[in-house]
Amino acid sequence: MNVPSIMKLSVSLIFTLVACTTSLLSKPQTWEQWRGPSRDGRIQDEADKWPATLSGIKTTWSKELNEGYSSPIVTEDLVFTVETKDKSDEIVRAFDRASGKQLWEISWKGSMKVPFFARKNGSWVRSTPVYANGTLYVGGIRELLVAIDGKTGKEKWRVDFVKREKSGVPTFGFVSSPLVEGEFLYIQAGAEVAKIRCSDGKKIWGSMKDARAMYGSAFSSLVIAEVAGKDQLLAQTREELAGLDLGTGKVMWRYKVKAFRGMNILTPTIIGDTLFTSTYGGGSSLFKVSTGSEGMSVSKTWSHKTEGYMSSPLTHEGHVYMHGRDKRFHCFEATTGKLKWSSVKKFSDYASLVANKDKALALTADGNLLLIDLDPSEFKLLDTKKVSDSSTWAHLAVCGEELFVRELKGLIKLKWPR
Repeated sequence: MNVPSIMKLSVSLIFTLVACTTSLLSKPQTWEQWRGPSRDGRIQDEADKWPATLSGIKTTWSKELNEGYSSPIVTEDLVFTVETKDKSDEIVRAFDRASGKQLWEISWKGSMKVPFFARKNGSWVRSTPVYANGTLYVGGIRELLVAIDGKTGKEKWRVDFVKREKSGVPTFGFVSSPLVEGEFLYIQAGAEVAKIRCSDGKKIWGSMKDARAMYGSAFSSLVIAEVAGKDQLLAQTREELAGLDLGTGKVMWRYKVKAFRGMNILTPTIIGDTLFTSTYGGGSSLFKVSTGSEGMSVSKTWSHKTEGYMSSPLTHEGHVYMHGRDKRFHCFEATTGKLKWSSVKKFSDYASLVANKDKALALTADGNLLLIDLDPSEFKLLDTKKVSDSSTWAHLAVCGEELFVRELKGLIKLKWPR
């Protein structure tokens, strides 16, 4: 090969490399499951730096929907929503992420009434779907799990857990959000923790069966992590915190957690080999998981009277940041349980939290977006912005400069320029 040919080839390779690198760098961020990419409410892109103000946020597009608390799922080019219509049907819609144009919808019969003391917040769909390998897995309020082709909206399969497990319709409906890992889906439904095959919905194993009709299935969503040297499925049921073997479903360790009426709601927060949780009626606690010659064990490290409610917390540099049942924000030192501060102001019944480095966004249930500095020395509210005049109980989705807010009867795409 002569010199000019070598030079042409080199230039060609350089342009190809630049094009591929540019493509990778411009790949849009996604939000394809409960609490985001790592299921812990944290942004993973180290290059993404949040401004110190919310003033630049503008609405890109918005869509009217029926009621629902299910959080939006965002892929590279699609946004999925779930809703309850006329107290009879559940609807899943797909929208073009860029324009907001609806691309397809699918529906099925499914509704129920939650208990009277919880009815003020509605009897509509609550579970957040998960998107993996082109399939959207949606949990209906009556514990119906439906696998849907993300591009076409065509149903692939469905599982009715109430019929299959003869468990009865859960009192508060299907609340827990499914988790996909590899070829399998893990879920709290049918009053148990279950592992099913993604391809056809076949059950691989069921564990921690709870047949109590009054409570039904758990609220909390599952997490997979390595704790005490063992990869495991971390489950928070209506009464217990536990670690399960991924292959067999065997309970490797468990601890009974106090909660009023089984309101053990938060997603377990993992801090090294410890887990933090907080319940309505049980306060806040940190649990240490250990591995010894006789297997795995767990012990309570500390507890505090401050109660969580429905908002799953964040961790940052050895501290836990939580929105509590008292409507205030709190900061704990993770190792000791020392309460570093509590906000003086009360905010709302609920706040979904997303963190990026030392800042956090909190979308409160009354439509306000807060920007908070994750500083253990004091509560620092950097900025606030009203983003909805409706209630916003669904979890906020943050994808780079784009924020997706699910209102009670709508979906809003916002842009937050960097």
